[in-house]
Amino acid sequence: MKLTETGYTKEDIKGLVEKYMIDTYERFPMLAERAEDMYIYDENGEAYLDFYAGIAVNSAGNCNKKVVAAVKDQVDDIMHTFNYPYTIPQALLAEKICNAIGMDKIFFQNSGTEANEAMIKMARKYGVEKYGPTHYNIVTAKESFHGRSYGSMSATGQPDNGCQIGFKPMVPGFTYAEFNDLEAFKSAVTDDTIAIMVEPVQGEGGVHPATQEFLSGLRKLCDEKGMLILLDEVQTGWCRTGAVMSYMNYGIKPDIVSMAKAMGGGMPIGAICATAEVAKAFTPGSHGTTFGGNPVSCAASLAEIGELLDRDLAGNAKKMGAYFMDKLKTLPHIKEVRGQGLLVGVEFDGTVNAVDVKHKCFEKKLLITAIGSSVIRMVPPLILTEEHCDKAAEIIREAVEELTA
Repeated sequence: MKLTETGYTKEDIKGLVEKYMIDTYERFPMLAERAEDMYIYDENGEAYLDFYAGIAVNSAGNCNKKVVAAVKDQVDDIMHTFNYPYTIPQALLAEKICNAIGMDKIFFQNSGTEANEAMIKMARKYGVEKYGPTHYNIVTAKESFHGRSYGSMSATGQPDNGCQIGFKPMVPGFTYAEFNDLEAFKSAVTDDTIAIMVEPVQGEGGVHPATQEFLSGLRKLCDEKGMLILLDEVQTGWCRTGAVMSYMNYGIKPDIVSMAKAMGGGMPIGAICATAEVAKAFTPGSHGTTFGGNPVSCAASLAEIGELLDRDLAGNAKKMGAYFMDKLKTLPHIKEVRGQGLLVGVEFDGTVNAVDVKHKCFEKKLLITAIGSSVIRMVPPLILTEEHCDKAAEIIREAVEELTA
């Protein structure tokens, strides 16, 4: 919908949001009216270089033409049905995902936090049924982020800050250990622990990739103890980190993996994939969803995943991620550049505030985000080129220099 079609002004739209919507977001002072490939356009047609990608969602580009066409075609056939009939997009998508990532079974959800809820539920039910009624505890990482519903929020390892503030008590059965510290995780495991749940790269925690020793060690520990390893790939999955799924960078395989964001190309969808053995924990009535596996979202996902795989955007993410991080390391006042593929974080040395950098970049028409006061995070569409990387790095350089002048 274009602003000119509404009879409203930009200020009118802003006023409606302020009057009627519950405000939980820090808004950019822009009206996003159109998007294509690497850019978002405001109501005046001004182009903003998008290194946000809808928070790691639009990986094959904003409004990817094949995804848009798939949505339009499916809307003409059937938009929604309950999950008793078979639907073609759902069946084809299940096959494509399981074959692409080497997993046996899939359950569709609507979002990342719902996928993580389903993963927690499946692991707990598996543990209780296999080992007994108290065998449901899960160890997660400090500074992790798994979502904002109660189970996923309780799994999030930020008990004294972040999304848990004001919502306690949390769901019991979660213990937190230091990320990338294998011995800490071993110490946190008890006789009633059924699973370890981590992100291969902590995104909201400041863009910290897991080490090879850590993830391989967790897989070995779980095998030795008869536990499950649960990987939250909501943000890292589907080519973001230079492999189809981040766990493929480490040569391990999870018992359950969650996904969302990039798998839908802009349409709401999430899922968990599990081994056949663990998937047996879910039986009729133990879990369900009204909209999960919606035909339109599944059609969009089929097209998006097709683009990601057919165009080897994992390969481009790996190549461009290395190029971009090398460029960022030349910027002033940098403490560290870290990431995996095109999940990139820049930590400043304290001279500038990351939030100020974010806003200064917005003024220069580059969209990035900040984590706290010290880190900026970038998750651009995976179609970007060296020229896009050069432009983004130069804008960040200008922003930092102006803030420290």
